[in-house]
Amino acid sequence: MYRSVSLRAVMCLSTLFPATLLQAAPDADIEALKQELLELKQRYEVQQKALAVLEQRVRQVEDQPAAPPPKRLAKSPADLKGNQGVGGSGATTAGGSGYGQSLADDSQPAQSVSNLYDEASGFFGGGRFSFETGVTYSRYDTRQLILNGFLALDSIFLGNINLDRIKADTWTLDLTGRYNFDNRWQFDLNVPVVYRESTYQSGGANQGAAGVTSEETVTRDPTIGDVNFGIAYKFMDESVSSPDAVVTLRVKAPTGKDPFGIKLRQSQANTNLFVPEDLPTGNGVWSITPGISLVKTYDPAVLFGSLSYTHNFEESFDDISSTVNQKVPGKVQIGDSFQVGGGIAFALNEKMSMAFSVSDLVQRKSKLKQNGGDWESVVSSDANAGYFNIGMTLAASDNLTIVPNLSIGLTDDAPDFTFSLKFPYYF
Repeated sequence: MYRSVSLRAVMCLSTLFPATLLQAAPDADIEALKQELLELKQRYEVQQKALAVLEQRVRQVEDQPAAPPPKRLAKSPADLKGNQGVGGSGATTAGGSGYGQSLADDSQPAQSVSNLYDEASGFFGGGRFSFETGVTYSRYDTRQLILNGFLALDSIFLGNINLDRIKADTWTLDLTGRYNFDNRWQFDLNVPVVYRESTYQSGGANQGAAGVTSEETVTRDPTIGDVNFGIAYKFMDESVSSPDAVVTLRVKAPTGKDPFGIKLRQSQANTNLFVPEDLPTGNGVWSITPGISLVKTYDPAVLFGSLSYTHNFEESFDDISSTVNQKVPGKVQIGDSFQVGGGIAFALNEKMSMAFSVSDLVQRKSKLKQNGGDWESVVSSDANAGYFNIGMTLAASDNLTIVPNLSIGLTDDAPDFTFSLKFPYYF
């Protein structure tokens, strides 16, 4: 009886309160969904923050300027004029890399290589005007042993021994203007200003007394030397199998003090010592010098070479004698000469390069002819002057280059050493 009452009571309550019983079960699911939605929102907010951080980093990277690709240090400046022979497909090595590919990828060579090319070829490209100031110091020191007697018993010398010595210092200020037209033609004018100082020493007899050594110094104030003019033409640009090639023609005028007619006076302190009354600053004759220079790149080195020949024209002078109080008119034929040189250079970085080379100048004997007489060769007028050269180019700015060079004499006819410092400036 109680069970039926309870069942009836429940059924009555279900009839009276149906929404309450139906809502009890779904509320738990809704709460779970709400919780899951809340967790998803939290995760979304974390991801949004992470995305914002990443986006900020990307923008920072994009705002930074792109680093330029490293420039090749051994690229021919000929490519600046649109020469595709070097950087074309034919120059690419296996695998699409190497010298040819590097030339194709870069837009211009390092400045040090451009300067290096200028110095090696003598062809200052770029199609513009340049002015160069150069200072050169040359040191010449030679000794000559003169024996007047004979050797007795294969070990004892009987007679007089004289030791002659000449020390010569020469300073030259070179002023050179160049104009390059379309990187194909070049015209230049060089004006040297020369200062000379020579010291002459001699040891020997003086009025019968032995063992006298004396010296005298002769100086020449700064005076203009032989002005020269040059024309250069680049007839071949560098390619895979050929170098840059420049042919030159230089003419030198006898504007300096010539050496002919300068008198040799005897020293009062030593009868064996004769010194000139003056020092020359030129050779006194017109000359013409054709030449050719070649420059070829073999990454990372640059090879260069040059060959030139100088012809000196015959010239007449009012006096060709060196004897005091004597004037002898005549003609002079200075011996022709040729010069050959070659070397290798490396670009150390974009601003600096170094070069090592060897050069040799060979000159034939000179001849003199008095009016009405025959040609006579001048003793010891032929020469062979060899040099070992160490050079450097330093790009001080986009327009100014500093070029020091040291030449060491390898033969007796060459100066002991020559140091030059040049400052080419491009306008």
